[in-house]
Amino acid sequence: MKKKDKSSHESSRRSFIKKSAVGAAAAFIVPRHVLGGIGYTAPSDQLVLAAIGAGGKGASDIRNASVGGRERVVALCDVDFSGSAASSVKLFPDAKLYADYRIMLDKEKDIDAVTISIPDHGHGPAASRAMDRGLHVYVQKPLTHNIREARHLTEKAREKRVVTQMGNQGGSNPLLNMVQGWVDSGVLGKISKIQVWTNRPVWPQGGLMQAPDLSKKPAALDWNLWLGAAPNREYTPDLHPFSWRGWWDYGTGALGDMGCHLIDIPFRTLNLKYPLDAECSVGTVYSQMWTPDYSPEGCPASSFVTLHYAATDKSKSPIEMTWSDGGIKPSHPDIIPADQDIGGPGSANGVLIIGEKGLISTNVNDSSPIMPKLYLNDGTTDFGPETEPNDEPEYGHQRKWVDACKAGFGSAEHRGLTSSFDYAGPMTETVLMGNLAIRSYMLRRETSDGGMDYYARKKLLWDGENMRVTNVEEANQFVGRTYRDGFGL
Repeated sequence: MKKKDKSSHESSRRSFIKKSAVGAAAAFIVPRHVLGGIGYTAPSDQLVLAAIGAGGKGASDIRNASVGGRERVVALCDVDFSGSAASSVKLFPDAKLYADYRIMLDKEKDIDAVTISIPDHGHGPAASRAMDRGLHVYVQKPLTHNIREARHLTEKAREKRVVTQMGNQGGSNPLLNMVQGWVDSGVLGKISKIQVWTNRPVWPQGGLMQAPDLSKKPAALDWNLWLGAAPNREYTPDLHPFSWRGWWDYGTGALGDMGCHLIDIPFRTLNLKYPLDAECSVGTVYSQMWTPDYSPEGCPASSFVTLHYAATDKSKSPIEMTWSDGGIKPSHPDIIPADQDIGGPGSANGVLIIGEKGLISTNVNDSSPIMPKLYLNDGTTDFGPETEPNDEPEYGHQRKWVDACKAGFGSAEHRGLTSSFDYAGPMTETVLMGNLAIRSYMLRRETSDGGMDYYARKKLLWDGENMRVTNVEEANQFVGRTYRDGFGL
């Protein structure tokens, strides 16, 4: 008898996952729960998962995606298994271990889906390569390091017909329905202004990067693979595992860290599209008299960004959104009693959606109490709960993605996802448009008298469809990036 080809077997299994299990179940004379116990899931019914980034947030992402062992994790990839990734190895002892996700994706032919939870600069290349292999992908926020990557992943997900989800888990928070209900009811009247803020960064940012020092590199860390798409650089202390966020080669600053949790709320509830323009200012640091510090390779200690949007079906007027970080927050609105926080606890993070008849105040929607509050000019108020009922980790954000992967592209489960790339891609582009303005703010050229002309410190006009700044050509260098060989899209 001719042995069945493995690739043919795998194709059949994947097809099975995307369809109903009814036909297969009918072939069992003895009920499956009798064979495997209550709650048993046959291997042929399991989603086969792998993790690209198994420590830190990656540990909880792959753990939650396994749905308590319901699904099968066959491979873990991390550049340093000596750190927090060790917890994933302990949880999934049968998983094969890899340092290079490219090798893992080439060798592990049975994988159906991957979680990607690595530094921002690796999101786009890893997700693109996985989708090229027909794999469903769950990618941590921000979806990508730059705007061109976000558009690329959004389009590729449709082309490859894979199920996607970005890791802004607050998008699955059921209390967002309360905010959506207030917006849809029209009680705010025309909404014209949104204010968003965060206390981030809470990591070193705004100064100079440490000097390289190979003697401090952890023995288990593969530095070359950690660099990935970024330019070659000798090992530099403190970038791995977390403080990379404040450096443009790897991270996306406070906006990238928190924007997909905070901007998500108004972007979603008001059905916003691409911004029309972007303008910013940043906090200036002086280490010596009259000479501002200049370190364009790093994110600033604080920033203030203004974006404008056209009117939407949810509000009939143009909308201005402001973002501030580094502890800069909006003034306390008169309509909110002075002894009450705006946004979240201590007013550290928050969103104000402001209309002609009142406003909505919410906290960050990650895994924090979103604390939605409605204040109307006539004295009417409506408050959501201070604590949230949550029956499963992170509002089931990863589990819903897994269920959608098993149901298939275009299924009701897929359409019900809150952050598939059709939504998360454009929303991430808004977040990264703020960063484009911040990076452009540091562009300069020497003048004839020896001074410096910061020529991009102006409102940048944005053609969202074509991903171009139309009035400062040099700003377009930040729409995308260059990649090291082997780590591109």
